[in-house]
Amino acid sequence: MNLAPITLFVYKRVDHLIKTVAALKNNDLATESELIIFSDGPKGKFDSDKVKEVREYIKKIDGFKRLQIIEREKNFGLANNIIEGVTEVVNNYGRIIVLEDDLVISPYFLRFMNSALNIYEKENRVISIHGYVYNIKGLPETFFLRGADCWGWATWKRGWDLFEKDGEKLLTELKKKKLTREFDFNGGYPYTKMLEKHIKGKNDSWAIRWYASAFLKEMLTLYPGKSYVQHIGYDYNSSNARFRTKFLDTEIKKDFTDIEKIEIKENIEARRKIEKFLSNFTIRYRIEVISNIISESLKRVVGWKK
Repeated sequence: MNLAPITLFVYKRVDHLIKTVAALKNNDLATESELIIFSDGPKGKFDSDKVKEVREYIKKIDGFKRLQIIEREKNFGLANNIIEGVTEVVNNYGRIIVLEDDLVISPYFLRFMNSALNIYEKENRVISIHGYVYNIKGLPETFFLRGADCWGWATWKRGWDLFEKDGEKLLTELKKKKLTREFDFNGGYPYTKMLEKHIKGKNDSWAIRWYASAFLKEMLTLYPGKSYVQHIGYDYNSSNARFRTKFLDTEIKKDFTDIEKIEIKENIEARRKIEKFLSNFTIRYRIEVISNIISESLKRVVGWKK
């Protein structure tokens, strides 16, 4: 199997990172894979010790065919670190598997990613492979959705070459083609607002631009029916996600079935199930966020403990 390099983006959360690396090392293809780590620099004195702690840890990582570490001298920010890092790796290797320091993966994540990369390498309409999927019953073993995603993914140089960095350009095209509602999964989730917030500098999201780039080109991403990834990064140190929500939790797949090539088209039934899930999630998440804000405010003001 032609194994893609694993590219891991880290910043200052060593506790999360330790869990990510432990799960990654538990993959049977880890010892045959190259691990490339991009370590973002500190924003200032307030986080320099945490960045130093992360860098001391990553230098001790073993269990891979080769370890390569790129330490940013200054703070690139989440989006620029990932965009520049992914571009560098795909230009050198032709393909890539991407992880961030707040993802815990299945022991079969690397096998799923590499197998799918090999199977769909020459299918130009397939832009990427994704490892995370919502906890939804009745999804097929694998399926395609229009767009691209960000929690444990893989692509080829030909796929990443379609990435458009200019968020304003993407938003203009979505509105011109009257695609914003479809882009939002028929109102299931406010992805258009997320893109607008990025343009206004209110979030540092590369992922919304990756999704929009793929969506506008009518490209497809392959998903598993059960998740190979769990996200553990909802906390105050997260760049874009502050509050944890149980609705995005999913049971990690504990086995692997050989991937069978499927027809290259979007699975409409799967999309409708995800639209319904996202609609319910959006309502429940807002309730959770309000509850968390009230609880934290009370804790700070009067020392109240939930």
